[in-house]
Amino acid sequence: MSVNTVLQAQHLKKYYRGVRAVEDVSFEVRRGEIFGFLGPNGAGKTTTIGMVLGLIYPTAGKVTLFGEPVTPMHNTALRRVGTLMGTPSLMQPISIRQHLSMLARLYPNVTPQRIDEVLEIVDLKAASNRAARKLSTGMKQRLGLALALLPAPELLILDEPTNGMDPAGMHEMRTLLRNLAAQGTTIMLSSHLLHEIEQICQRVAIIRQGQVVAEGEVASLLRSSGEAVRVRTANPERALQLLRELVSDAHDLSRAGEYIDVRRVPAERIVENLVHNGLTPTEVFPLRQDLEHVFLELTQEPVAPVTPVTRR
Repeated sequence: MSVNTVLQAQHLKKYYRGVRAVEDVSFEVRRGEIFGFLGPNGAGKTTTIGMVLGLIYPTAGKVTLFGEPVTPMHNTALRRVGTLMGTPSLMQPISIRQHLSMLARLYPNVTPQRIDEVLEIVDLKAASNRAARKLSTGMKQRLGLALALLPAPELLILDEPTNGMDPAGMHEMRTLLRNLAAQGTTIMLSSHLLHEIEQICQRVAIIRQGQVVAEGEVASLLRSSGEAVRVRTANPERALQLLRELVSDAHDLSRAGEYIDVRRVPAERIVENLVHNGLTPTEVFPLRQDLEHVFLELTQEPVAPVTPVTRR
């Protein structure tokens, strides 16, 4: 384990009542980064985070935090971790400041000054005396984040932190997380929102049916998806027929009205093929690959069905 590695998951598995909820998950989170944990709903993200936080015993595999192993019975390293899992459970009559003051009693080193500091970080100081029942969804999420930040954690683990937020609230949350990372907090962000992950994360692990199918820098994953070119011709049906000869995988060719998108084939070969067959393109331009395409490519491939665990 590298000195720059804050969190390492190694071959985690979790089986429930004969179902393989998590089959093989390995990844590492490095100091100072915003790491994305991406997958469709039901892929095993929350179960994996439960094992990372020592809330769930893994069937196999291990978790290491700051060089220490983590299990439900060995969790001292979690003192250096803050977490927000979805929508926080709040006491509706209690104010924002009272929530923080009550939690502060569990931490001997948290002072009233730290409460004010956290309220400033999440931009809730002006509303600190407002009861939880009067908070918008975005404010509730920011209060949840404030609670996670109260003991000044080195690692922040967030599971779907923008649940229920409108676009403005999501933008505020992204800005807040960037600021926290710039100040030295390491962040693991679990989400099924591709746009959110692509905008904020440096590296990402993609999970599908309980298995990590890709891990690496977002830019590298985009490059690995291959070159993409969009072509327009006077006869798209004929062009589609001709371009099928160039691709090795049917998924690398798609039509959108008068346009045809071709992946993993150089633009020069596409134009040469069409012109050689008497069909001159009227438009040819590169397409920017995004994480959505990589995600769909990795998560929609046929996979073996989930199999029950054999009981002996």
